[in-house]
Order: sequence, then C-alpha cells, then structure tokens
Amino acid sequence: MTEVQDHSPAVLDDRDRHFADHAAFRTDLAVSLGPLRLANPVMPASGCFGPELAALLPVHELGAVVTKTLFSQRRSGNPSHRLTESAQGMLNSVGIPSPGSAEFIRTVLPRYRSFGVPVVVSVGGLAVEEYLRITEDLADAPCEALEVNVSCPNLEHGGLAIGTDAATVERVVSGVVARTSLPVIVKLTPNVTSIGDIARAAEQAGATAVTVANTFPGMAIDLNGRSAVLGNGVGGLSGPAVRPMVLRLVWQAAAAVRIPVVGCGGISTARDVLEFVLAGATAVQMGTATFTRPYAMTQVLRDLDALCRELGIARLADERGTVRT
Repeated sequence: MTEVQDHSPAVLDDRDRHFADHAAFRTDLAVSLGPLRLANPVMPASGCFGPELAALLPVHELGAVVTKTLFSQRRSGNPSHRLTESAQGMLNSVGIPSPGSAEFIRTVLPRYRSFGVPVVVSVGGLAVEEYLRITEDLADAPCEALEVNVSCPNLEHGGLAIGTDAATVERVVSGVVARTSLPVIVKLTPNVTSIGDIARAAEQAGATAVTVANTFPGMAIDLNGRSAVLGNGVGGLSGPAVRPMVLRLVWQAAAAVRIPVVGCGGISTARDVLEFVLAGATAVQMGTATFTRPYAMTQVLRDLDALCRELGIARLADERGTVRT
C-alpha cells in the first residue's frame, strides 16, 4: 500500500483544512475501560502509530495512544518485503521490531507521554515468562495501561499463537495482573474456534478489557518471480476486507464477558465506529486506514460527533451493545 508522503501539497492542504475545522465535540464521546477513562473511544492499533506521526495530526485529541509491541530484548523484525497491498486491505509481516525494555523506557516512552493523552503500552512475549519480565520492567514506568498482545508465537509450544489456548492466556494474564496495578487489556487473535472462550479466560484471569482482534493470516504471490511477496512468506491481513469478520467477533466477545471490548479491524469511518459500538465495543483502534490518511483517526472523531448528532445520539456509551439481531 502506498503511504502518503508528508511533502505532498495536496495532502498538506487537506490536512490544514482538517486542522482548521476543529471544534469542540457536542456529543458526549467519553468511555471507560475499567478505571481508565478516555475522552473518546478512538486510539491507534499497536504497530500502526509512532511519535514520528505527531506532525500529521492533533494527537492530543485521541482517546489514548497505543505503543508498538514491546519485547524484553532488542528485535530487528522480519526480512523485507514487510508490507504489500491487498484488495481492500494490506498484508504485513513486520515481525514487530523492538528496542527492548530498557531502551523503550528511556527514550521511546517519554515521546508518547508528550502528547498529553493516556498511554497504553503493548506488551509482547515469545514465552509466558517474557510477558511477566516486561511487566516487572514497566513497574515504575509512566503509563496508564498495558495491552498484553497474546497473538505472539509461543516458542515453548511449536510457535502457535499464545492466544489460541485458553489455559495459556489465563496463565499469561494472571501473571501480568499480579505484577502491576495498571489496567490490563488483552489483545486477542481472531484465529480461534471460539473467541468467547478466550475472552472469558482473560476475564477470569483479571483482565480489565479485551481487544478484538489482531490480523488474519494471509499470503501474496509474485507471479513473475513464482515467489511469495512477503519476505517471511506469510503475513497478517488487515483493513476493510476483515471488518465484517471482526465485527462478528466483537459481538460474540461482548456477549461472552462483562468487561469492556475494544474493537480493532478495518475501521476507517465514523459509521464503522458506530457499528462496532452497537455490536458491543466500548472503544476502537484504527490501523490500516492511517497508512494512506495519517490524520484518519481525528477525522473520524469529527465525523463521529456529526453522525451522532444526525442520529440523535447525545451520549455514545448509551449505544453500546444495542444492536438487534
């Protein structure tokens, strides 16, 4: 997918108009993820936003920012190519590069904190103990919540995603919860037989909320080269193509647990956000849309306010889970 360049005059004009149109929201968009209260439900998906994008949008308007997933040691990520466009979406095989806990706390986290909105640190692990070690490393770090990414491969059990096994999810989450006083959000994989079972395991282990969901596995092939396009062979599919599937998963997860659900998958418009809220999501994360429109999140917030007023919605939280089926 072609990324918008900051120096494009057309994009700059569009962005300037976008900033100039800012006005105080008239709809009550505030939401709560347990004790974590957000001014609105919109935040970036982990891995799709970094401090370097601050010049392209008013980050202070977001409900929160979510960091790229953190591992305990430095990681370089997967070989190129790491991204490729797909119909109505994108395949990525980034491999989650990470500076390691110490460097992240020293140099990266302060940049996220400078935005003046709640910071959610995404925590990864290739084994159960790595999640616990990172949580301990973050004990005194200035952030408002942790998002435990259980979609990582479990090297202790043949590389299967940790989030595919309810018992392992419960073990990871209970260990993290025991080591922090912060709200713990658990990011689930969609590649399970029952999202409800995994969400319940996270809830029983003490999770504050769950994020539904990470990417779906996919592949692209170069016909001329007779080879996989991505350097890692396969990658994760995101974008509008997966939105209906994730919407269903959010609906199922919200019916299975009492804790909040954060919807994540193919959201690019205010109408998408409201669909997810009606399905049971308390908040949402946006990712792929920001690759072509870096200011997409704040544009969606403006449009969401207008849409709610159009539909006679005074308080967004009142709409959660009200879809009729």
